[in-house]
Amino acid sequence: MTLALDGGTPVRDTPFPTVSDASGRTFGAAEAAAAARVVASGALWRVTGTEVDALEREFAGYLGVGHAVASTSGTAALHLAVAAIDPEPGDEVIVPPITDFGTVIAVLACNAVPIFADVDPVTGCLTAQTVAAKLSERTRAVLAVHLFGGPAPIDEIVALCRPRGVAVIEDCAQAYLTVPAGGTTWAGTRGDIGCFSLQQSKHISAGDGGLTVTDDPALARRMRLFADKGWPRDTGERTHLFYGLNYRMTELVGAVARVQLTRLAGVVAARRSVARRLVDGLADLPGLRLPAPAEIERHSFWLFPMLLDPDVAGADNARFGAALAAEGIPVTAGYLDRPVYLNPALTERHVFGTSDFPFTSPPARTEIRYAAGDCPVAEDLIGRTLLVLQCNERFTERDVDDIVEAVRKVAKHHAR
Repeated sequence: MTLALDGGTPVRDTPFPTVSDASGRTFGAAEAAAAARVVASGALWRVTGTEVDALEREFAGYLGVGHAVASTSGTAALHLAVAAIDPEPGDEVIVPPITDFGTVIAVLACNAVPIFADVDPVTGCLTAQTVAAKLSERTRAVLAVHLFGGPAPIDEIVALCRPRGVAVIEDCAQAYLTVPAGGTTWAGTRGDIGCFSLQQSKHISAGDGGLTVTDDPALARRMRLFADKGWPRDTGERTHLFYGLNYRMTELVGAVARVQLTRLAGVVAARRSVARRLVDGLADLPGLRLPAPAEIERHSFWLFPMLLDPDVAGADNARFGAALAAEGIPVTAGYLDRPVYLNPALTERHVFGTSDFPFTSPPARTEIRYAAGDCPVAEDLIGRTLLVLQCNERFTERDVDDIVEAVRKVAKHHAR
């Protein structure tokens, strides 16, 4: 069968459900009613409203943690977490190279230095071993990302860091209801702080919004203050205890997010069902590594990752991905165009004017520069082996069957 890339008929010529519009989202009458309730109340900000306070209580209860703090975005949630740790200028935070740039923004915004540790060649997540190789006397925190909804080995990272006084922050923007190995509690509850996103593409959404969770009341209070300009409104004083920003979530966002939270379990279950069908349909293809069946119930599938062995599959991720895209399949080769550390903001130090801050000494322990080759495993994943398929709770059986047919078609062509 001729590939669509070579002039053949594509497997799919109609759009898949997408998180960009209602076709791939779970918004409905309940969200509309919640928003209307807020408008009718006249209180659209959280200071005099009730919705955001309720969302914080409900989300903390859902995850079984002591405290949740709402904010304006997933990036803001990460900023709250790093700010709560309160690093000194030039202190280091270990981060992965395969993640959204928001992970790194949170570090830079606190005048700290991101230190990139390499990742597991299968999961794309940090490991305790890669983190250990980057620890220094300046390390204040590790920011571990549960990538695509797959669990990082967070308990091993915590066991490494906690005796050293290094905080562990979990970036769970892509990982609602993900279950790390070694327990039954969810991602975001195993380190010191967990961070979640309500952005348009996430499992649940209010357009944008963030949530941080912790069992530490001191960290929770510091995050709550940081999100409101350091203003302790509960004391009745108009004072500012420390530098903070205005990251207050609006009541409209909070109301919609409360409804979305009731849909979360169903969304994740539906995505796991899609993943099971994909694994069943593709597991026998040579040169293609998929999530193992036993891993599906621990993964929440923000995206569906596949790993190619180019020597066996007959193509690298760019060629295989281009062929799949021509067949009408929503796929991205490598997930990112480059590791985070090769973005101009870091290689050219476009952070605080022309100061080179915080990458030079002082405040950094040594001059920090980022370059190709810093994390070879991550670079191989992005440049050669990783493919990610869109995964959506609204995919029908026909949608999944079309993906399977297209992947098998492309795999058969390149295996010749």
